[in-house]
Amino acid sequence: MNSRHKAFFFDRDGVINYDDGYTSRIEDFIFVDGIFDVMRTLAAKGYLLIIITNQSGIGRNYYTEEDFKKLNAWMLRRFEAEQVKISGVYYCPHSPEANCDCRKPAPGMLLQAIHEHSVAPECSWMIGDKESDMRAAGAAGIPNRVLIGAAESVHNTHKILNIKELLNLPV
Repeated sequence: MNSRHKAFFFDRDGVINYDDGYTSRIEDFIFVDGIFDVMRTLAAKGYLLIIITNQSGIGRNYYTEEDFKKLNAWMLRRFEAEQVKISGVYYCPHSPEANCDCRKPAPGMLLQAIHEHSVAPECSWMIGDKESDMRAAGAAGIPNRVLIGAAESVHNTHKILNIKELLNLPV
């Protein structure tokens, strides 16, 4: 019997990096202050760390999927250099008009990650900066939903202003 893992799912833009709108270049990617310490702490508590990100800039032809993959590889190398193991990165390349099942608020990426990493959603958390992140997590059966920043949602269970406050929650 496979054991099931607890996980922390992170939206990317606005949670891991400052969101300047369709971030696609290494020189524009700035990690949020404290993200490495927070992720190391969560990993030490036994959480898998998984990134779930809408990348509609690909579907809108603002940048290519190859641009995304290059930036993603660089980001993962930075996490590795900071002793942070990211278990997976899931992204939706579609524009909102595509009506796919992977673009948040649809739960497709989360459900795929849950399946591929044997995650117990009932023991897991999602952190995002948008209503769509909270709705996707709810639809995937993730009960702990953290909204960061100024956005509002009726679907979150916790609200924080910055990533460092995450460690004040009962994780």
